Amino acid sequence: MITGHGGNIFDVARRIGCSPADIHDMSSNMNPLGPLPGLMEHLREQMDTILALPQADASDCINAFARRHRVDPGQVVAANGTTQLIYQIPRALDTKKALILGPTYADYADACRMNGVPYNFYLTTESESYQPDLNRFQSVIPGADTIFICNPNNPTGTLVPYKDMVALCRRNPDKRFVIDEAYMPFVGPDHQFTMMKSTLSNVLVLNSMSKIFRIPGLRIGFMVAPHPIADRFRRYLMPWSLNSLAQAAIIYLMEQKDQVGWFIKKTQQFLNDERSFLNNELNKKEGVQLFPSHTSFILVRLSDGTIAESVLESMLAHRILLRNCANFVGLSDRFVRISLKEHHVNRLLVDAFKDALRQPAAEPGKKVA
Repeated sequence: MITGHGGNIFDVARRIGCSPADIHDMSSNMNPLGPLPGLMEHLREQMDTILALPQADASDCINAFARRHRVDPGQVVAANGTTQLIYQIPRALDTKKALILGPTYADYADACRMNGVPYNFYLTTESESYQPDLNRFQSVIPGADTIFICNPNNPTGTLVPYKDMVALCRRNPDKRFVIDEAYMPFVGPDHQFTMMKSTLSNVLVLNSMSKIFRIPGLRIGFMVAPHPIADRFRRYLMPWSLNSLAQAAIIYLMEQKDQVGWFIKKTQQFLNDERSFLNNELNKKEGVQLFPSHTSFILVRLSDGTIAESVLESMLAHRILLRNCANFVGLSDRFVRISLKEHHVNRLLVDAFKDALRQPAAEPGKKVA
């Protein structure tokens, strides 16, 4: 299991001697405008539900999710976060060999490794701004039976257009495509991009509520897949995979259709503005490259002679936590990921980042104070 995920504010707070609440966590990809207004009040009113067991199969949540997204409930699997589903994929699909489009989220490889499944990466490159060339990707697909694609991708922020994704999946009907759409709500109107309503028999789509609604601690994840595949996953699910408060949150969010629509649209516009702000400010710094992003975070390549560890240590002096991308396969210690927050925090980030880039690079193994 990788230990380098973003959001490790408790360990960082202990190390630098402050409260976790004092840290601006720009390492974790959560909606800066979340949670949805009214959700926290609703959950406080639902606290008594923890005194009894939740619905064992979460069928009410599955039905609510299916109605909201206009899919067949029989195609929907609910779990304790998409992570639970990711780690079940090699077993449920009886995967013999996996292919991962990277650089990307580490848990796809970790899930294969845990289940003893061999895997390879197809890595996009800096010269193409990490945008996948699907024609070249096609050339390595024949050797695998399960393909992992994060869309939009973490940490690069790239997006494979819907028509291109459909064409790729149709071209390979004997392969299973796992499309992780955890960040799709940040991109634009869902119906223009999501594969959830695909009728293709080889497509599994992962959907997360953690990022867009900023409720990662509730661990809510869904999969939408053809009936035979969904049925296979249910064999591996534990009862009570969704706790009482998670189920209460799902029902509430799925019933607030107009408010959720307004909230997501507001989030998308906010992120568009803040991405433009960060690009305008930081691209002025010679040698720093910000890669185009369609979501709530931006991948940054540092200037020559600067490494991620020294920049992160310098940023912590301002109580700002960024994501070191050195442990993403296909990246290095020359890359960091910035997750957008409220504008005043993004402004603080810009000023602190410019200061960090003026600091001398740290010697290997030595941290900058």
